[in-house]
Amino acid sequence: MNPRITRKSEQLLASFKMRKTGPRIAVLGVLSGTRKPQTAEQIASKLGGKAPDKVTIYRNLASFVNAGFVHKAYLEARKWHFELANRCTEQQCHPHFVCSSCGRTRCLPEVLSPPLKLMGKGFVVYRQQIKLEGLCPSCSAKG
Repeated sequence: MNPRITRKSEQLLASFKMRKTGPRIAVLGVLSGTRKPQTAEQIASKLGGKAPDKVTIYRNLASFVNAGFVHKAYLEARKWHFELANRCTEQQCHPHFVCSSCGRTRCLPEVLSPPLKLMGKGFVVYRQQIKLEGLCPSCSAKG
């Protein structure tokens, strides 16, 4: 792994007072090195033979989500995707676009959407996520 990404991962863990373990640094390294949300399986695949077992990956991701520096996004049936929360606000994750044809996901951090106001009393919204589906420019050009 890139020494700069390793240092950045260690600093992030330290800032949240979390232990700097090899698996945590490795998982954060994958999330830091990509611009798209990743599933636990994709993270394991990118780590190759150095990957911790999937239970360890999931536990670390859950710890990161609970700490608030990783968000999870529901982008496809029965799969959570994870990404660093550095392009989101505490209450709102940036929108994601998923192409219905090729399956590629594009993050849209530059797209701002106003928080939704719910009708009725008693609703407490912790975070808003927006998923857009359609055809990406490449697939829509194919006709």
